[in-house]
Amino acid sequence: MAIKAVVFDFGNVLVDWSPEYLYRKLIPDDDERRWFFANVCTMDWVIRQDGGEPIAEGTQRLVAEFPAHEALIRAFYDRWHEMVPGLLEGGVATFERLEAAGVPLFGLTNWSAETFPWAWERFGILRRCRDVVVSGRVRLVKPDAAIYHEMFRRIEAQLPGVQPGELAFIDDNPRNVAAAAALGWHAVHHTNNAQTDARLRELGLPV
Repeated sequence: MAIKAVVFDFGNVLVDWSPEYLYRKLIPDDDERRWFFANVCTMDWVIRQDGGEPIAEGTQRLVAEFPAHEALIRAFYDRWHEMVPGLLEGGVATFERLEAAGVPLFGLTNWSAETFPWAWERFGILRRCRDVVVSGRVRLVKPDAAIYHEMFRRIEAQLPGVQPGELAFIDDNPRNVAAAAALGWHAVHHTNNAQTDARLRELGLPV
């Protein structure tokens, strides 16, 4: 089947995001910083906000559990924008080549509904997607199959009759890639732009 649409993850595919940018300033010691992310501000905690939990509630809950780290915990969302320095040129170049060729482009991102508007206004490329599913808004997170079904429903509304095997999906998280592949999508694990573009070319896409 020919690919009829491409779905982009945003973080670390189009948008540069890493808590390290902020916390290298707040916790200079590498071992202490690794411990903090492994035990306090974990990805499991972040995913709860990405899934729709209000930031204030999630923050307060974590502060109650780790009161000695209150300032560092509150910094995560108070200074969140410092984790997002800009766009990734390679991902943007891939997006723009597909866009120029007329390939329908969509977005599927794990992102808090409270922080996403900042990125939406700052990075105009996101608004060039035909539709975007934001986990915090639909209260579903990758790799839950339900969020992929929601994305597919929106794509099908614009491309009637499209089949799962006619979609390509690009994500940097292997679990998210595996979930899309299990639904029959052509899932591309993004580790670098050269490999991603090569895989897209194998799928017949003009990159």
